[in-house]
Amino acid sequence: MYNVKSKIATEFIDNEEILETLEYAKKNKNNRQLINEILEKAKECKGISHREAAVLLECELEDENEKMYKLAKEIKQRFYGNRIVMFAPLYLSNYCVNGCTYCPYHHKNKHITRKKLTQEEIEKEVIALQDMGHKRLALETGEDPVNNPIEYVLESIKTIYSIKHKNGAIRRANVNIAATTVENYRRLKDAGIGTYILFQETYHKKTYEELHPTGPKHDYAYHTEAMDRAMEGGIDDVGLGVLYGLNMYRYDFVGLLMHAEHLEAAMGVGPHTISVPRIRPADDINPDEFTNAISDEIFAKIVAVLRITVPYTGLIVSTRESQKTREKVLELGVSQISGGSSTSVGGYVEKEKEEENSAQFDVNDTRTLDEIVNWLLEKGHIPSFCTACYREGRTGDRFMQLVKSGQIANCCQPNALMTLKEYLEDYASEDTRRKGEEVIKNEIPRIPNEKVKKIVLENLENLHEGKRDFRF
Repeated sequence: MYNVKSKIATEFIDNEEILETLEYAKKNKNNRQLINEILEKAKECKGISHREAAVLLECELEDENEKMYKLAKEIKQRFYGNRIVMFAPLYLSNYCVNGCTYCPYHHKNKHITRKKLTQEEIEKEVIALQDMGHKRLALETGEDPVNNPIEYVLESIKTIYSIKHKNGAIRRANVNIAATTVENYRRLKDAGIGTYILFQETYHKKTYEELHPTGPKHDYAYHTEAMDRAMEGGIDDVGLGVLYGLNMYRYDFVGLLMHAEHLEAAMGVGPHTISVPRIRPADDINPDEFTNAISDEIFAKIVAVLRITVPYTGLIVSTRESQKTREKVLELGVSQISGGSSTSVGGYVEKEKEEENSAQFDVNDTRTLDEIVNWLLEKGHIPSFCTACYREGRTGDRFMQLVKSGQIANCCQPNALMTLKEYLEDYASEDTRRKGEEVIKNEIPRIPNEKVKKIVLENLENLHEGKRDFRF
């Protein structure tokens, strides 16, 4: 029985509700009146239901789809402007006890090189990331209670935050580790993590159990209910995602939105971010063996409908995707991207030798961070290295209230410009610096509050003189 407020996984992600939603969407995919009503409702920027979103995803009417894409762009602009938040993954360890059939970390894979960074190696990796200009990391590790206990993750976070090299500093460490206990989530919260990220992979219970035949991750309920436990442990910024290609995309799309609705209804605040990864080639993994792969067109539509459905939620696309694909989805709703990424353990200090493959997946967009920043500036975006909301306590429902009221723009735009200025002063190539200065100059007049504008101009001058870390 479907119950959005239930704490039981199979009740807030109810199979019958998803199947009925998909059937409803199929029946109404060319129902012009209904589609227009949904789009009109979406224009209020308060979101739409999973059932309404499924109708939009299924829609075959070309003119209505064009309206949809236009609306997604407008909503993105309203809440996020031209800002694109930058981050990088940091792989701490690829030891794993699970048997996931789509991941090269699975414990039966005997020809992948197993690695675990020492605290000294983590320090070197972080300095390498700081020297690129990164301020925000997403920590990744396989599930292994012996090699990767929670104590190791906590020690690593402490190390990461302690490293100050030249003008570099990691100001926000998001964490993507296996489902754990309320107590361990409390410990992560106390360690000062940003967002806790956990991908569901697929919401179809039978498929989920087949894809995770062995190991603790086999437990569908424990995994699916992890975000409730994280929030009970005090973590109020959580990030959802499915791995498109493992199961029918329509099913997982609806399940993802039902999970978001559940968090809003049961925990008081929806997901801080939603990621949209697609399965990629990796050691021991051939994506062609997964028959539910989605096209670029469907991928773009998923992003657009997500932006319409959850207007306040950050949408993330990684270097799994090509430059061309990322360019398209940036326009349709994506607000965070990774850059200069390595998916290998210890891959930032020294490029890994081919025979020492420890990567989780092949990177598609292989450009350096500076090349990506340059490209974003050229396309009219503002690359942002801002971490201010997390550091000022604007998280969870407090953050969402500011976003919904539109007040967050008073912080985000100035912070984006000031952190971009930091990047330009400390790390940018000459061409990137020139383009960045031009963007800052053009964006300053768009700050509506004159007092804020005056402070930003003063801070930009201070940044040029060598001072760092200004924020609203």
